Amino acid sequence: MDLGVVFLPEHRWSEASARWRRAEELGFAHAWTYDHLAWRTLRDGPWFGSVPTLTAAATVTQRIRLGPLVASPNFRHPVPFAKELMTLDDVSGGRLVVGIGAGGYGWDSSVLGEQPLSPVERAARFAEFVELTDLLLRQPETTYRGRFYAADGATNHPGCVQRPRAPFAVAATGRRGMELAARFGDSWVTTGDPSLGEDVAPDDGARAVARQIERLDECCARVGRDPSTLRRMVLTGPQLDAGLDSEGAFGHALGCYAAVGVDDLVVHWPRPTDPYRGDVDTFERVVTSAL
Repeated sequence: MDLGVVFLPEHRWSEASARWRRAEELGFAHAWTYDHLAWRTLRDGPWFGSVPTLTAAATVTQRIRLGPLVASPNFRHPVPFAKELMTLDDVSGGRLVVGIGAGGYGWDSSVLGEQPLSPVERAARFAEFVELTDLLLRQPETTYRGRFYAADGATNHPGCVQRPRAPFAVAATGRRGMELAARFGDSWVTTGDPSLGEDVAPDDGARAVARQIERLDECCARVGRDPSTLRRMVLTGPQLDAGLDSEGAFGHALGCYAAVGVDDLVVHWPRPTDPYRGDVDTFERVVTSAL
């Protein structure tokens, strides 16, 4: 199993850069940041843009894969976003992974003055967002017209370093989203079953993820995708407890998720206060035992 880490984009780069370098030194396979304009209880505090942060991270690392977890259609249009992604893939030397999701109901969804979308509308917008971003990154020129997005002769030269494009990690828990993951994803991302609440123990979390994987495999079958070609990524923290208090607890969590077919487990770099409160020395000791 590969391990990844999420950094909240809340520190000036003079301070944040050392954390990204440290993640690579510790042996993490991938490192991520959230793609929001502001986030939950931290809305009134420092918060930096995801793509500039990832681009800066690419310049201070050499091996670790980088990406947003996950990019939000709440405030993005695929045409300029694809240009940014192509540039980020170039700066990183082909280390970009495009985490992509449907966008939530929080402040990001209303800051541009738009009316809230229904769940059906959000799913339809997500489908267009993924489809058009895929086209823009795959081909030198794209014309597209949908309900939510359009492109008229949009060019993207010279294209991604990675061919045919940078890989997608598609976050989804519903059927339509899982089918998008099956059609376009190199990885599928889940934070667990929302109905279970927060701080779900690894045993229960893994059982819930196993049920989701069963549905994902069914979606793969419907679109003609071999399920074994789609990686399964679990993001702990928002709902799922990763067991970061001790080496034993973390090892148990890794075993639980590996047993149900998870390929990648992602944890959060600890903060001095909630959310994701933790001690950095303890965190490094615990993850190093696995890395």
